[in-house]
Amino acid sequence: MTTIRQRKVGKGTEAAEDQPSEEKNVKPDGKILSDHTGGKLWNILSITVGAFFAISLGLLTSVYVATLHENDLWFSNIKEVEREISFRTECGLYYSYYKQMIQAASIQQGLHGLVYDNKTESVRTINILERMNVYQEVFLSILYRILPIQQYLEPVYFYIYTLFGLQAVYVIALYVTSWLLSGTWLSGLLAACWYITNRIDTTRVEFTIPLRENWALPFFAVQIAAITYLLRTHLQPVQERLTLMAVFIATFLFSLTWQFNQFMMLVQALALFILDCFDMLPTGKKNLKRGSLLNRLGKIIFHVLLVLCLTLLINKFIKKILNLESDEHIFKFLKAKFGFGATRDFDANLYLCEEAFGLLPLNTFSRLSDTLLFYIYIFVLLLMAVTAVVVAFRNLSGSNEVQFVEAVEECTITLKPDAAYNLIHTILFGCLALSTMRMKYLWTSHMCVFASFGLCSAEVWKLILKCVHLYTSRRTHVMKYSLPIITLLYISYKFWPGIMDELSELREFYDPDTVELMNWIKSNTPNTAVFAGSMQLLAGVKLCTGRTLTNHPHYEDKNLRERTKQIYQIYAKRSPEDVHRILLSFGTDYVILEDSICYERRHSRGCRLRDLLDVANGHIMDGLGENEPDLKPSLFPRFCEEIKKNLPSYTIHFTRVFQNKTFHVYKLAKHK
Repeated sequence: MTTIRQRKVGKGTEAAEDQPSEEKNVKPDGKILSDHTGGKLWNILSITVGAFFAISLGLLTSVYVATLHENDLWFSNIKEVEREISFRTECGLYYSYYKQMIQAASIQQGLHGLVYDNKTESVRTINILERMNVYQEVFLSILYRILPIQQYLEPVYFYIYTLFGLQAVYVIALYVTSWLLSGTWLSGLLAACWYITNRIDTTRVEFTIPLRENWALPFFAVQIAAITYLLRTHLQPVQERLTLMAVFIATFLFSLTWQFNQFMMLVQALALFILDCFDMLPTGKKNLKRGSLLNRLGKIIFHVLLVLCLTLLINKFIKKILNLESDEHIFKFLKAKFGFGATRDFDANLYLCEEAFGLLPLNTFSRLSDTLLFYIYIFVLLLMAVTAVVVAFRNLSGSNEVQFVEAVEECTITLKPDAAYNLIHTILFGCLALSTMRMKYLWTSHMCVFASFGLCSAEVWKLILKCVHLYTSRRTHVMKYSLPIITLLYISYKFWPGIMDELSELREFYDPDTVELMNWIKSNTPNTAVFAGSMQLLAGVKLCTGRTLTNHPHYEDKNLRERTKQIYQIYAKRSPEDVHRILLSFGTDYVILEDSICYERRHSRGCRLRDLLDVANGHIMDGLGENEPDLKPSLFPRFCEEIKKNLPSYTIHFTRVFQNKTFHVYKLAKHK
């Protein structure tokens, strides 16, 4: 980013100030203000009103999601064990470290317990701070301990209110980004309203509070806002330095709070690289921009291939030297996902069968269309994409070389660097979201920003009106303000009653089987007991009981993935002796079997956990349907089904000590 500060404006970029000269100091009613005190007062008033709405909408969003969370679980009234169980799967694992730090005798002992942790993975000591992104839990626990709030606020509320408070930061950052792009706070208001009314597709914070994305995305939005401002022309040196500092801090916090940050940074780097190649950023002299059109295009293609090859080679070299294999499963998953050969790899298939890692469902677009967001987004996207193509072509070829560019010059607007960046950003993250549903939250929130910017942009309406020969400054401003207001009125009329109904709907947390299991573990097993089972359930076991685990949901370590595959043989067709030997090798005292996994019906045949294990073990899957020709019948029945029959071959190794309608707990015999 430091090179951007020294660059000049290239062809096709906005060479004037941030606002077109003919539109400076213009009221919504079209009256021109002079540059004297009246104009300054109007600007101050506009900024004040815009800032008021930004802060208000941010705070309202925080209150909104907090209320939904309370109404859905009756969180303030349920027992502590029920509150903790509500942090399901990996959410419970992350929260457990916050709880561990809170309950430690001192901050130093709490940190020592995380650095030398032997309870998260049995018979193994790991550094939690090195393995997982839990710095936010550490910071928050220390803050809770040193602030005089213990007698007023329970630790769990301090935690969840912090996350809900970050939603205010998120909405304000989206609001500001849209405001910066369009030049009017009305755009930010529309972006925030779209974010709220499309909550199902823009956030899931109210029911997956501790997820890393809920910590990271607010900082990511702040970073995008800072980059958008940084790409403006004619910034003062002080403004540039402060903005660069904001970019650095936001990027640092984003990277610190999410383990997938490197993929997001790669996409952002690609966006900046594309813009630089096509001379759409403030740029100085570059060899890339010399020569004829074909010469330039050839250099760009060569440059792209060179960067990709170097990236892959350096990545392979570093991983080979440092023996890093933590992301090996991701590349196997991507290879299988995009059709580069089928795989029997258990980890890759586990991802392939999860809905969150599948393609974006089509019903997402119907929901986004109900608020008009998707229609307006596509309209703005197509218009800006055509503009970008024309500008890029002109930058590479020179306006004197291509006649068709001159023919459309009257309808072509100059593409500002900040608008160009956000265009490439939304395209790249849109492709990411379409291919992987879990990444849609990166796209849909920015979709709100981009659509509202286009609807409120004087330059966009100037282009459209010029192309249909209806352009006047007054008509531009009428379109710029009237259509967003009409859209806001439509959203309010259609969705306000539904939001009120949603806020008035009261439910209560109810999971008696899991509560019974956790209470039994706390009352009937020693504190040093080691538990095996599904990684999702074991995260809750650690949080609620503090017992030692064999495996857990943080799936970013090769040894842990292999360990999980071995533990999951309790749901495969294996002999009791094999399962007993495997579990003992990890120091297991108790194993928890879940009927919902053993008799799973959520996934179709081929994607049930027992099917993935059968294929990985070379066994034929259960049920009607085809199997690969080289798969063979297993010599043993399915362990999780057969153990319930209390046959001697099983009871010699396993003793049932607890059961209810959902869970069966067996104690392992320690004989050799």
